[in-house]
Amino acid sequence: MDAPTKRKIHSSPIPLMGGIALYLGCMIAIYAFDGASARFAAVCTGGTLLVATGLLDDWYKVKGKEFPVWPRLVVYIVVSAVPAWFGIQIIGITNVAGQGMLLFPVWLSWIATMAWVFGITNMINFIDGVDGLASGIVTISSFTLLIAAIFKEQHGTAILAAALAGACLAFLAFNFYPARIFMGDAGAVFLGYTLAVLAVDGSFKSATMISTLVPVFAIGVPIMDSVIVMTRRLWSGKGLHRADKLHTHHTLMSWGLTQTQTVSFLYLIGMLFSLLSIILLLVIG
Repeated sequence: MDAPTKRKIHSSPIPLMGGIALYLGCMIAIYAFDGASARFAAVCTGGTLLVATGLLDDWYKVKGKEFPVWPRLVVYIVVSAVPAWFGIQIIGITNVAGQGMLLFPVWLSWIATMAWVFGITNMINFIDGVDGLASGIVTISSFTLLIAAIFKEQHGTAILAAALAGACLAFLAFNFYPARIFMGDAGAVFLGYTLAVLAVDGSFKSATMISTLVPVFAIGVPIMDSVIVMTRRLWSGKGLHRADKLHTHHTLMSWGLTQTQTVSFLYLIGMLFSLLSIILLLVIG
């Protein structure tokens, strides 16, 4: 159970094991329709490690303790390399000066992939602070990447996107305000990781300089929020990993918006980013 604290906005204890449902829902659906693919192996391997670490972190919080940062950081770094290990990686960009692709050296391909996966995993965890926000934003983002995958005839990627969107949409029925269950860190980092793998497996394949913006816009809200928060933490001299109330949803609520209004506003921003992503996809073909 997630007990209320000064930093949290709920007033009574809420069950905190929703991440298990998200994890199982995605894994079962992906395996049922995509089999033992590289996508399934990457999401299952990295996702299992993250869910286990997240559950441990959640358990510490329930006991009123703080799980050390460094063990989590090590796990996140290791997991960020898992997609590349299974061949899901950013391999290069289209040569704008001629034909063909500018292929990254192996080391740069791994670093680019790891940086993307590490960043998105943590960004989704950052925005999980209001009922229904993280699950709703990931639903919007994964539906956008589903459209992109269908447009590009990437059937395996479309299955992964549909599984993620479906799991989040089902969970949202229990997680929207007033939430009856939370996903916890276990669910948030799993969603972030799976969304990052989805983007690399789909939109970053054979990417042009412009089409790299498709997944960036599709995941625009957590990226925007993270940039704002990190900038404010650096400006105020706080540690980048310290929990605080500098996130966009905290700011909106401090202006007087309710939880439902805050989440609805950020959904709208997410949909606008997604629309930009789809328009860009149609323009570049």
